[in-house]
Amino acid sequence: MISALDAASPAIRLYLLHGPDEAGAADHAARLGRALGTDAEKVAIDGSSLKGDPGRVVDEARSLALFGGRRWILVSGVGDDALEAARLLIAEPHVEHPVVFLGPGLRGKGKLVEFAVAEPAAMSFACYVPDGANADRMVAGIARDQGLRPTQNAARRLMTASNGDRAVIAREIEKLALYLDAAADRPRDLDDDALDALGAELGDAQMSDVVDAALEGRVRDIARALGRFTESGGAAIPLLRQMVRKLMTLAAMRAEVESGRPAAAVVKARHVHFREVASTVRQVERWKSADIAAAIDRLRRAERAQMAAGGAGEILSDVAITETTRAAARAR
Repeated sequence: MISALDAASPAIRLYLLHGPDEAGAADHAARLGRALGTDAEKVAIDGSSLKGDPGRVVDEARSLALFGGRRWILVSGVGDDALEAARLLIAEPHVEHPVVFLGPGLRGKGKLVEFAVAEPAAMSFACYVPDGANADRMVAGIARDQGLRPTQNAARRLMTASNGDRAVIAREIEKLALYLDAAADRPRDLDDDALDALGAELGDAQMSDVVDAALEGRVRDIARALGRFTESGGAAIPLLRQMVRKLMTLAAMRAEVESGRPAAAVVKARHVHFREVASTVRQVERWKSADIAAAIDRLRRAERAQMAAGGAGEILSDVAITETTRAAARAR
């Protein structure tokens, strides 16, 4: 699957990435974008919008990029109700640009997955959070691309600190490669000393406090939670990405609720940790699909501002998180 994404073959119109590892799926999708070139235009679509307009994917896949060149379409939070959109895409005789479906809630024997497996012009790939030796290999692979050779302990520390989020791991490894002056043609060893020097621990507990306070609309608690997170040495980008991951999960569950399933049943089917069941049910009931899409867009804009040189990224990050908290509070 990875080689197919890197090849970006025009023979493949649809890439279906499904399974519980949402960060891994998003990272795989980004590989396709990079394979298409730095100038390739990405068009983001919320999967819930395809229910009433399944032809939108075909329209986007046929359209010219804003400045010419390549483009690719990323559809997040898809369910089996996106099957008609997939059928239209495969049946369309003239498709210029590839489409990626992200479906964290899709079942391996669901209609959409079976359709993608059967179609020569589509590819289906199940994404699972790696553990044990697989996790070590995943971290080592990301590090190798940046010219780093991590020790086993360093790889496990990165995996634990990032909670298995490939995007966060990649960002930490990029910083470590710069610190060690590593590159593919000048590899360097990555050990505990380098991790300690760069402070690659992510303040997981404080991060969770911020995410929970924001998505539950606890306006009175959010400033205090953000303060504790900053004091722990936490960085804005991993926090923003963690919030987006949680919102994408909520988007998939909310789509099922809006199709008629009870929120409690949807959450139970996701095997959410028992300590998080009650809060997750509240969040699924509170957040509407349109509000989730708006919040994801707001947080991603804040992340881009955070990465912009000389920008007021930290301030904009706090503002975006506070606005998200207020949006959740209004939805009560």
